Amino acid sequence: MAMDAKDVAEGLFRILETGDAALAAEVVAPDNDNREAAVAPAACSIPGPAGALASGAWLRSAFSDLRFPVLDIARNDDQVWIRLRMQGRHTGPFVRFRNGVLDQAVPPTGREVDFEQVHLLDLRDGKVVRHEALRDDMTMLSQLGVFPPSPAIALRMAGWKLSGRAKRAAEEVTKLAAEAAGQAH
Repeated sequence: MAMDAKDVAEGLFRILETGDAALAAEVVAPDNDNREAAVAPAACSIPGPAGALASGAWLRSAFSDLRFPVLDIARNDDQVWIRLRMQGRHTGPFVRFRNGVLDQAVPPTGREVDFEQVHLLDLRDGKVVRHEALRDDMTMLSQLGVFPPSPAIALRMAGWKLSGRAKRAAEEVTKLAAEAAGQAH
């Protein structure tokens, strides 16, 4: 049975929460373009289900109990706007990239994150072909103590960078994302 636009949109976020490869094949088009992958490991930029699976692995590696409760959805025949919250506990390094290179590694804080996002999904033939988002990353970074930097978090981040732990965390999450991408059907 074909999914409607709402189900497809919600399915994309279930993939991020769970890593469900069968669902990824069902809701993500082979040529899907994830505009938001620029700050993620390289595998997240792979078109199609592989990139969605990699993105989920990257997020779940940093945030346990990751969930995306939906607040509102608007849609037409070929687009869905979905407003939701990203929630979870920061239990693993949150590694961000710029141009494929380590930009920032936030050591686990154990803190809860809960912030709003709006995503625009372009659909074709009942699948996601393009994704972009308006996220409140400043609130997330504030909840983690990164912006403005608390002295304790700033010292931990500097220590991670100097000791090479940030680089190792980036290598590990890059490997994890690539492995998840390899599970695409």
